[in-house]
Amino acid sequence: MSDLAKEKAARLLKKRGSVSSLGSHDVRAKETGGKTKDSISTVSYIDEPGHHDDNPRPAVQMENTFQLAPHRRFPVLTVNDILKDVLASYLQEEKYEAELCRQMTKTISEVIKARVKDLMVPRYKIIVLISIGQLSDQNMRIGSRCLWDSSNDTFSSHSFKNSSLFAVANVYAVYFE
Repeated sequence: MSDLAKEKAARLLKKRGSVSSLGSHDVRAKETGGKTKDSISTVSYIDEPGHHDDNPRPAVQMENTFQLAPHRRFPVLTVNDILKDVLASYLQEEKYEAELCRQMTKTISEVIKARVKDLMVPRYKIIVLISIGQLSDQNMRIGSRCLWDSSNDTFSSHSFKNSSLFAVANVYAVYFE
């Protein structure tokens, strides 16, 4: 093994926190079955007896971050105001067109989600559902189901209507334990 290779191996071992079992940088040849072979054996510092006993690590005290209840409740009234404002501003003068309403549901849901997240209520997952339909003589029922913790989870809902369309916006706030 060349001197350059030996130095490179020694630097690499130093970086990794290992020490060569063959002091200095020379490599001794071992005879195995009549052949000479260059070898370097390494020992990690943590594996050396007594090394880790000299400087015991201080015990790290971890705090429990599992919260069973929110520090701050989800502001339902504020979210209701956001829903009213966004639905009115986006749909007040609009006429029902299927393609336009399909795009508007995506846009409105993203705007509502961004404004609710700006409230910075920690540990709540926000789900926004928007439904827009043509206003004519028909009925529509919307239902949703999920696993719900009534003490922490909540929702906010608002419906909007103009001369040609209706919209229903639901925001679900599910507490993430």
